[in-house]
Amino acid sequence: MAKDLTPQYTVPGIEREAAGRLIGALRLRLHALNDLHLTLKHVHWNVVGPHFISVHEMIDPQVDRVREMADDVAERIAALGGVAQGTPGALVEERSWQDYSIGRDGAIAHLGALDVVYTGLIGGVRNSIKEVGDLDPATEDLLIEQLRDLEQFQWFVRAHLESANGTLVTADAGTEREAAARGATLD
Repeated sequence: MAKDLTPQYTVPGIEREAAGRLIGALRLRLHALNDLHLTLKHVHWNVVGPHFISVHEMIDPQVDRVREMADDVAERIAALGGVAQGTPGALVEERSWQDYSIGRDGAIAHLGALDVVYTGLIGGVRNSIKEVGDLDPATEDLLIEQLRDLEQFQWFVRAHLESANGTLVTADAGTEREAAARGATLD
């Protein structure tokens, strides 16, 4: 969907057209972060099994940080002169991914699925960093900071999915359901 995101004004030192490109990249990051924090809460509410409490408690700090990330992205969009579209309808209309597909399930199965979610999200952040890098160092810096945190969260998830010899049970899983099924073998 092509939208004209060129603002009427922007921050000093950035041309309006460049600001529109930045806003477009950030808009997708905002949708991904809003989707992620809702997905993480879904997992938090729907994990069961012997690893319940460790995963349940691991997820809440991730939710809090992802909400902060979304707020930072929305405020950067506004500073650039854009509209931070944070409604569920805009998210669903503009996202390129499907809704999280796992319901009530074992904690490790959910972590398997989250590994796939984080892989997709991190790939999107890396692409956005490349896209904005030549346009604005402040926006690039914001995304790099968030990338570090998201990669750490994926590491926390993967620590539950890795064997002592370094084998990741979800390696090369193509879908959330496939990764969840592989994770479930560890429960």
